[in-house]
Amino acid sequence: MAKAVHKLTKAQARRIAVRAQLLDAQRPSDLLATVQQLTFLQIDPTAAIAPSADLVAWSRLGSAYRPEQFKRAHEEDRTVFELDAMVRPMSDLALYLAGGEDFPVYDTSRAWFRDNDSFRKDILKLLRRSGPLPSREIPDTCAVPWASSGWTNNRNVTQMLEFMLIRGEIAISARVGRERVWDLAERVYPDVDVPPVDEAERRKNERRLASLGIARPKGPKMPMEPIDVGEAGEPAMVEGTKGEWRVDPAALGHEFEGRTALLSPFDRLVHDRRRSEDLFEFEYVLEMYKPAAKRRWGYFALPILHGDRLVGKLDAKADRKASVLRVNAIHEDVKFTRTIAKAVAAEIDELASWLGLQAVAE
Repeated sequence: MAKAVHKLTKAQARRIAVRAQLLDAQRPSDLLATVQQLTFLQIDPTAAIAPSADLVAWSRLGSAYRPEQFKRAHEEDRTVFELDAMVRPMSDLALYLAGGEDFPVYDTSRAWFRDNDSFRKDILKLLRRSGPLPSREIPDTCAVPWASSGWTNNRNVTQMLEFMLIRGEIAISARVGRERVWDLAERVYPDVDVPPVDEAERRKNERRLASLGIARPKGPKMPMEPIDVGEAGEPAMVEGTKGEWRVDPAALGHEFEGRTALLSPFDRLVHDRRRSEDLFEFEYVLEMYKPAAKRRWGYFALPILHGDRLVGKLDAKADRKASVLRVNAIHEDVKFTRTIAKAVAAEIDELASWLGLQAVAE
């Protein structure tokens, strides 16, 4: 029997999305609870204000969050793990190990991996004997060089480590600055029961929908984390938008109390640009890769959330030498009321304080 289609207003859909992303007035209790609900924090080295993972955590937890909590969770408590530039809750590990034994999948990569089996064994033997190591301390003993014309050309150690990581043979045990430190998976990961690939994909879709609240069943292929959820949840229609949505039934029927938040450009509330336009009528492009003269909003502009609306962008930069948060511009997508302006100003002050900067300069 087909499930009834939920009919939602845009406001209802937005509030579902905001609550699912822990951006309503009821803040989460701690970092692990945050990562478990969001399903991951993306690692990105850009630090015009702060690294994205820290910004995402701060926008949920507020100034109680400190970056050292993130490092402790990963390297000491082992409550999270890193894979493919994402830090995820260790409780999801089995879902991301599913199918690893069949990797790599492309014929040329599979042949290279097979031809360098002695290289792979050398890495395992070295890590077992020496303990955790950065890639620069792992000798290149490959028999066949990695034949790529792209950025991985001749990066044999890194390529082998990435393959072994996805296969679940090794793990990232820590980071020293931006450098990853590698170890045997058995010394980093707990024992888990790995499900079949189909079951893992179904559960990942369910987890993703719970973190987004509402999403499209199908979407364009993304290089890192998908934006669609397949058949997870229940069907929905949203007024003023075309096509089917999927909604998390557990997200329906809740009261909503909003707040003001400054978001990372990589925040999942805005990551799906089509969804942002459909539900929030919000246009956004990360402009750090554009020439300065072609930027509309700034190098690392932060989307501004107020209640259930995305109301603008903050163009700012942390000047750590001067101990100042420099606000270059606040772009208003809607005319700020006095209430919105006051709330945004307070959030900017909170950001400067959390960063340990002494002042805000406009």
